Amino acid sequence: MPPRVLRVVRVVAIVAVLALLVTAHKLGLLAQFAEPAKAKATLLGLGSWGYFAFVLAYAALQPFGVPGTVFILVAPLIWPWPVAFALSMVGTMAASVIGFSFARFVARDWISERIPKRFVRFNDALEKRAFATVLGLRFVFWMPPWLHAFFGVSKVPFWTHFWGSLLGYALPLLATAYFGERFFQWMRDAPPSVWAAVAAITVALIAIVWWVRRRRALTRVEASDAP
Repeated sequence: MPPRVLRVVRVVAIVAVLALLVTAHKLGLLAQFAEPAKAKATLLGLGSWGYFAFVLAYAALQPFGVPGTVFILVAPLIWPWPVAFALSMVGTMAASVIGFSFARFVARDWISERIPKRFVRFNDALEKRAFATVLGLRFVFWMPPWLHAFFGVSKVPFWTHFWGSLLGYALPLLATAYFGERFFQWMRDAPPSVWAAVAAITVALIAIVWWVRRRRALTRVEASDAP
């Protein structure tokens, strides 16, 4: 494609994305999907069209800022877990492909300068073990928009990204779909003592991680100062 035509295509794509987000805001879609309770009410009100609306809203809004966790947490509250899992997988993969493609073909230069440093450090791993790195990052981080963008501006091939993402998403999304409703029920029924224990364990884990990282940093400093 000639450079001039490519620039025009990029501008059109950016304008289309901005128009989509503005339209979604004006129609109240961003507010509807900002909270699980509102999203659930909206999708239930659409009946059988709720499947299509779920995937479309997920794919169009998540790559540009709406948290994907809202969608995957809402799905098992509305549909049986096999349906929730299938819709979560389709929506997540569609959002990932859109975010990846937008970064690679439309706004590559602009996005390259804004990728978080915690992702940039995986560039070497992507060059040596692309599939395994994509799978691992998707399994750990899931679907943040900047991870879509990072893969888009990297050298990882499209289909490596696609299949690595698909396998990386499978287990977390399956667990969310299957245990999602049970987890919400457990949260509603859990006594205050359980929440206190969870808070205490969380604080302890944070303290341990901080201590380990601090010890490692001090060890590196001591090693660098050693003659």
